[in-house]
Amino acid sequence: MMSKVYFTNLRTHAGYNLLNKLEKLVIKAGIEQIDFTKKLIAVKIHFGEMGNLAYLRPNYAAKIVKLLQRFGGKPFLTDSNTLYTGARSNAVDHFMCAMYNGYNPIAVPCPVIIADGLKGTEYREVVINGELCRAPKIGSAIADADVFISMNHFKGHEQAGFGGALKNIGMGSGSRGGKMEMHGSSQPRVQKERCTGCRVCVKNCNYGAITLGEDKRAVIDYAKCVGCGQCVALCQYDGVVLGSSDTTENLSRKIAEYTKAVIMDKPHFHINFIMNVSPECDCWGHNDAAIIPDLGIAASFDPVALDICCADIVKNAPVLQGTFLTDKNPHLAQSGCAHVHHNGIGEDKSHLLHPNARFYAGLEHAEKIGIGSRTYELIEVK
Repeated sequence: MMSKVYFTNLRTHAGYNLLNKLEKLVIKAGIEQIDFTKKLIAVKIHFGEMGNLAYLRPNYAAKIVKLLQRFGGKPFLTDSNTLYTGARSNAVDHFMCAMYNGYNPIAVPCPVIIADGLKGTEYREVVINGELCRAPKIGSAIADADVFISMNHFKGHEQAGFGGALKNIGMGSGSRGGKMEMHGSSQPRVQKERCTGCRVCVKNCNYGAITLGEDKRAVIDYAKCVGCGQCVALCQYDGVVLGSSDTTENLSRKIAEYTKAVIMDKPHFHINFIMNVSPECDCWGHNDAAIIPDLGIAASFDPVALDICCADIVKNAPVLQGTFLTDKNPHLAQSGCAHVHHNGIGEDKSHLLHPNARFYAGLEHAEKIGIGSRTYELIEVK
């Protein structure tokens, strides 16, 4: 069955700004079909790691929150604690990070609730009897909410290929234990010939799983490794990479199953922002330059159709020069004859960014387990 995805570009004019366009987009997409009256509404968003500036501006969240309140709902902003070292691995630090990055009552008039509690132990096991996950561990505040809305920054992701709706919903809603379950089959490996012994992975492993061996090269203790992928993302030399394609494919499939656990028994709606498309996740305390131009905002009741539509839009966009994408793919770097170069239009940017990731495997599995369709009708909203 073909799903509808609504899209608006980022062109504006006097008296009609991007916040106006966002509201018009979600209204056209049918968000009012949901009964929000007196409902507790989880608005799932990524608050951004400290030092990262690619995350969604709080202004967009404020527009959606005020709209939901106008519809009679009781929205709250939420995310679950992280598995890795950083400013969001417990509710105190996570809350302060959200406040610092602008997700506070002054900017966004609703509470911030960390979904899986103080230490990531507050969750509900939602039985789905999936192929890989029997009962995903979903943060309690998300599992207990009456309605679920996701606001997703569509960008590159070092393990999933792209981080869009499925990544934000599935991985982001999982408790710390849930994240460990999803990452458990994605343990990295060291490419000794590329490892420089710089110790970045050693210093940043939250589980003490990496040391330097006698040859001054990284060694992973798989009894301690949870597969969170922080070492993969931080290594600048491809000294640490993801494991086999099977394990990265399983990660994407587990994300899809966790997404099912979040949305299967409640009304839900999803918004993807294709802007500031950084090469890696907003979980890192930095963000590299955007790899493509800012393109627009898309919305749908179907998170699968939404993600594949956004991937197609990104696929048909030109690459920006002097970025991680052109550094990693020299054939995309323009010389003096730019007019004869296709500039990456038509190429799968998720594969160019992270060749070992399996973005489309997650979408295929998501369609198989009944949470959406990979076929869609694109409707433009001006």
